[in-house]
Amino acid sequence: MPVLFGFNELASLPVERVTDKISRRVLSGKQCMMVWWSIKAGAHAESHKHPHEQIVWMLKGKMDFRLGEERRSMTAGDVAVIPSGVEHEAFFTEDTEVVDMFSPPRDDFLAGGTPAYMRER
Repeated sequence: MPVLFGFNELASLPVERVTDKISRRVLSGKQCMMVWWSIKAGAHAESHKHPHEQIVWMLKGKMDFRLGEERRSMTAGDVAVIPSGVEHEAFFTEDTEVVDMFSPPRDDFLAGGTPAYMRER
């Protein structure tokens, strides 16, 4: 995935299949990255942390989310901010679309890497 500048269409970004239940579109600038996830019910983002600050924006669906010691069910319109180094995980209880923003961009995603913590239940 190249770093982009200027205008583009989200629909023109390639869809990357991560698992049978998880796909994503990745858009990155030099300082931040946006990932649009399509996740089917039953998927699980296992407990993990990373050095990137992350903002989560729920577009549709439902996930049970843990941020540090706090747990919440998140639905369309909900947002969360995950500071660098804070452990988090998610159980997707409905088909979900969620947008994550990362700063700085995740080199592993730019290289087309699949996060080991994304699993199916």
